Amino acid sequence: MTDAATAAGLDPATLADVLRLAGSTGFDRIQEQIRRTGGCTDPIRLQGSTVTRDAGTGHVLHSYSTADEPGGFLRVACGNRRASRCPSCAWTYAGDTYHLIRAGLIGDPTKGTPETIRDHPRVFATLTAPSFGPVHNRPGKRSCRCGTRHAEDAPELGTPLDPDEYDYAGAVLWNNHASELWRYFTIYLRREIARGAGLTQKAARELSRVSFGKVAEYQKRGAVHFHAVIRFDGPDGPLSPPPAWATLRLLDDSIRAAAARVAVDVPAVDDQPARRLQWGTQLDVQPIGAFGNGEEITEQAVASYVAKYATKAAETTGTVDRRIGNKEALILLDVPDHPARLIAACLDLHALYPDRKLRDWAHMLGFRGHFSSKSRSYSTTLGALRQVRADYRAAQQRAALGLPDPDDAEGTTLTLAHWSYAGHGHTPGESWLAANVRRDLQHQREQARDIRAELEVTDTMGEW
Repeated sequence: MTDAATAAGLDPATLADVLRLAGSTGFDRIQEQIRRTGGCTDPIRLQGSTVTRDAGTGHVLHSYSTADEPGGFLRVACGNRRASRCPSCAWTYAGDTYHLIRAGLIGDPTKGTPETIRDHPRVFATLTAPSFGPVHNRPGKRSCRCGTRHAEDAPELGTPLDPDEYDYAGAVLWNNHASELWRYFTIYLRREIARGAGLTQKAARELSRVSFGKVAEYQKRGAVHFHAVIRFDGPDGPLSPPPAWATLRLLDDSIRAAAARVAVDVPAVDDQPARRLQWGTQLDVQPIGAFGNGEEITEQAVASYVAKYATKAAETTGTVDRRIGNKEALILLDVPDHPARLIAACLDLHALYPDRKLRDWAHMLGFRGHFSSKSRSYSTTLGALRQVRADYRAAQQRAALGLPDPDDAEGTTLTLAHWSYAGHGHTPGESWLAANVRRDLQHQREQARDIRAELEVTDTMGEW
């Protein structure tokens, strides 16, 4: 068994379980369930049944029970957005985020935004944290302050030049209050727009709206920063054009003025001094080009960038994606020195600021906000996108079973369902099968991307 496992690249326990599954009567159905979840790494197991009846006659049109499934349960995707937890579900989440952001940039009538949205002033803004001490970096063509020209993947990038002098407490407290800084920023932004337009805040709200979609990203130093698409709309949101005074210049100036005004005060406690938390000076605001005619920032680039970081979190800095209860765990988990110090600072500060829940969010380096969010009128919602996908799959299933459309007045049906949670996860053999499914899907996506790229090149050459 050991020699066979080694030849297959599997440990003996996994190989034994793969052989058990392959010899079971429900192997094909197990594979089908795993494929339907996209190779989810930690699927939810459900037990239950559904019965579809004709609402008029009560005749049973279709019935399903997990009692007939291998193991007596049904696997459904976990839906986790973190790529470190489930690459398959994170890929779906990133795709939904891409379409959400894209719909607010180019318009999509099916998602509630007209194509005229492209004519609205909009920018891609990046708001960063202030400095908590000098760190190793790559300042253009110059050497780092340490005298070394670091490679792009150098492990010391983002780490302090002098860890003993770095303000770790200030860094995690800033992360912890970052969502409040953003909330105040959106408030001050509307005020600055009214001031710049020479209007009262009430008059400005009656004539225009400001919509946004944002995502949080961790810098190498462990500080959170926000990327946001910010757009001017008319009084009816994306359905109406903004007034003439709602210019790109006014939006740019208002963003910079609002960011400069924001401040959150943290009181002094014991040995911790009072702090005034503010945005850093590295504020970047760039207009978004509609068709990529020489603009540095295009709609496609923005949507892709936001979607990319919607599935990442603090683990990109070297920490872990699960809660850490004590400092001893940092050694067991082999967390690098810089993120370990940030986590330790969270654990130390928890008793001083219990309402901030720093211990619960230590693995996130103090940050406790949403990684992606949007204003109500920016575009569609993630929930709506998921519902469209669920409806599409339900329609496919009904067609395969020969069931009538529930919206058809002549074929009204009634479905009764009962489901209960029965656990989660895979056996070792199922995990191996899921990994193969993910690998195959990734290969198919790469092939499809290469084909699209070739077709684009062919089209371009045809135009010549």
